[in-house]
Amino acid sequence: MDKVPMTAGGFAALEVELKQRQQVERPRIIQAIAEARALGDLSENAEYHAAKEAQSLNEGRIMELESLIGRADIIDVSKLGGDTIKFGATVKLIDDDTEEEKLYQIVGEPESDVKSGKVSIGSPIARALIGKKVGDSVQVNTPGGGKSYEVVSVAFR
Repeated sequence: MDKVPMTAGGFAALEVELKQRQQVERPRIIQAIAEARALGDLSENAEYHAAKEAQSLNEGRIMELESLIGRADIIDVSKLGGDTIKFGATVKLIDDDTEEEKLYQIVGEPESDVKSGKVSIGSPIARALIGKKVGDSVQVNTPGGGKSYEVVSVAFR
């Protein structure tokens, strides 16, 4: 199985979610199933079927989290450095068209969240940024069309 690169923070978030699902959600769902079962006829019991579906989804996510945690290749970003963009870098960009400033950190797939500025190493923007330095111009092909950015700063934190 392939290793999954991620930051220490991303790994910790997966562990927290796994613990929550195993120690809080699982018992809550089991209780909901028991309560629904006590209502009688299971063939027409919507509460029972909803609880069983929630159990299936929760157990599926637990298995996915366990797999990701087992395959994690944790990279300590604070020990990285240099002026070249690579995994873990926090990059400040200026949009050439709008002059808008953007801040992205390049992270592993499981921890990516564009709204919080964390882009997956496999995303179009990250692939375009890898290997670039401050002052470089970057062309990014996105589903919405091409964008052009200038790299303003590169940091590892």
